[in-house]
Amino acid sequence: MDSMIQTIIAFLETVHPYDSLPQDELARVAGSFRRREIAEGQRIYAAGEVLEGLYLIQRGEVEVIDGHGGLVSLLGPRNSFGERGLMRDGRAVTTARASRDTLALVLPVEEFRHLFDAHPSFRRFFQRGRSAEVRPPELTAQKVGDLMSRDPIVVPHDMAVRDAARIMRDRHVSSLGITESGRFAGLVTTRDLTNRVVAEALPPDVPVAQVMTRDPITLPPSALGSDVLHLMLERRIGHLPVTEGGVLVGVVTQTDLTRFQAVSSAQFVRDAARAETVADLAAITSRIPQLLAQLVAAHHAHEVVTRLVTDIADTVTRRLIALAERDLGPAPVPYLWLACGSQGRQEQTGVSDQDNCMIVDDAATEDDMGYFAALARRVSDGLDACGYVYCPGDMMATNPRWCQPLSVWRSYFSGWVNRPDPMAQMLASVMFDLRPIAGEAALFEMLQAETLELASRNTIFVAHMVANSLKHAPPLGLLRGFATIRSGEHKNHIDLKMNGVVPVTDLGRVYALLGQLAPVNTRARLEAAELAGVISASGARDLIDAYDLIARTRLEHQARQVRQGQRPDNFLSPGDLSDFERSHLRDAFVVVRTMQSSVGQSRGART
Repeated sequence: MDSMIQTIIAFLETVHPYDSLPQDELARVAGSFRRREIAEGQRIYAAGEVLEGLYLIQRGEVEVIDGHGGLVSLLGPRNSFGERGLMRDGRAVTTARASRDTLALVLPVEEFRHLFDAHPSFRRFFQRGRSAEVRPPELTAQKVGDLMSRDPIVVPHDMAVRDAARIMRDRHVSSLGITESGRFAGLVTTRDLTNRVVAEALPPDVPVAQVMTRDPITLPPSALGSDVLHLMLERRIGHLPVTEGGVLVGVVTQTDLTRFQAVSSAQFVRDAARAETVADLAAITSRIPQLLAQLVAAHHAHEVVTRLVTDIADTVTRRLIALAERDLGPAPVPYLWLACGSQGRQEQTGVSDQDNCMIVDDAATEDDMGYFAALARRVSDGLDACGYVYCPGDMMATNPRWCQPLSVWRSYFSGWVNRPDPMAQMLASVMFDLRPIAGEAALFEMLQAETLELASRNTIFVAHMVANSLKHAPPLGLLRGFATIRSGEHKNHIDLKMNGVVPVTDLGRVYALLGQLAPVNTRARLEAAELAGVISASGARDLIDAYDLIARTRLEHQARQVRQGQRPDNFLSPGDLSDFERSHLRDAFVVVRTMQSSVGQSRGART
């Protein structure tokens, strides 16, 4: 086989959904790709042009721009683009240009359409994931409750304008709600203080009731963004009170609308890629909860939301590495920075610590390893400053154990597989979720394939992995209830991570092991397992549907907390759900429990 084809095959095996194709089909598809070198700044195609095929970035960076010149996506290696046009009339919907020197693989149009029609995993990937990624949330379709600033400050009608002005200054707000006899009566803004107090030379002790806008037009939280825009334009107002049952519950300002339109994952990625300091990066990541809430409110699929949030973490990590190399100098030998945990699986939410490691070329000397220790410390400290807190289990490249040459990593994996004790099972579970972030990807590609093959042939190791996957049980109680946490800070809550998402993540990892499947993302693993026949089609669809519901419920819970000004977590009170929602969530947990029982019985899990 031609060496170039072999190189493309090795690359495609690390890219979903190509990694789910049968080996002979993968080899055929690899031979159909065309290589295209694109210089920095060169336009690849413009909106309306006929596309030559689907683009897959092997090296470099590409900007995707909408018809108004706005950045839609900033894409890097293993990202595809052009599919939206191919799924329509074959003409580009957006404009693409290389923001760095780029090597792209181009899959011809006819080959893309063949794979789209012939392979369900290929079709699902481009229908559900990629096309949704580049569709920014529409302001006009958002609920007012998701746009407004909550917990408005309310003062009595007889307060002096001097005191009201001081409150607005000290609390950094541009408006106050005014009450009379306990009911919402009006709104006073900084503009009112300028035009009605200062300009009219009124004394500072005049009551705010005299200068407020009395009985202003209001909207309920269920109104749409389009209602806000229309009223602001028609009435020429910059503040719109939101009331519920006659009570002021929020205010929508022009600043809120501007902030909403400015928040997009593509903008986060572009800003992070150009940041010059850790403080710059921390300022960007501090807005991730707002992005998460906005994406959830726009009804994006959970796997799209977590992918976009993870893309930001990937970019921040790569930028921290670049800043560290700028200060430390270039690496003495090739290396690879990898993420594990939720970042490795591309499943980050609003609550994420850091899990990472480094594989160093075997040519490294002891002095060289000192360079990589310094690099790891700078990057890990930077991630912590950006909100990706240090891993409680010290699963980080700053731990010398997880910053080692390739030969040591080979010995780690073979040791875990051949001598599966509880610690080995835990470490293997973490390391099976590794995903390259920056550096020489070839250091990992062969290691991953070798380990999957070695592990899948060791029946004792597989049995231990299955047993390990059953340790986290769905929170099912008696009489169609939930088994909630019994004491502590989160009493009477369920943990949607450890007892909801993690059981499915563990099952996905086992299926990947049994089928020697390359995907790391949980949903992609379940789809690949169905195609490989590791699990039945009906079982796969039930489990995927259950996982979708659990993961979506978790994200909606976190988004609700963000909108209420709280720190997002994974602990949900069943009382926050309707009877309908509780019933369906419990049904989803039953599916997970059933699939756990099935894999435990069929594989003879050891306890």
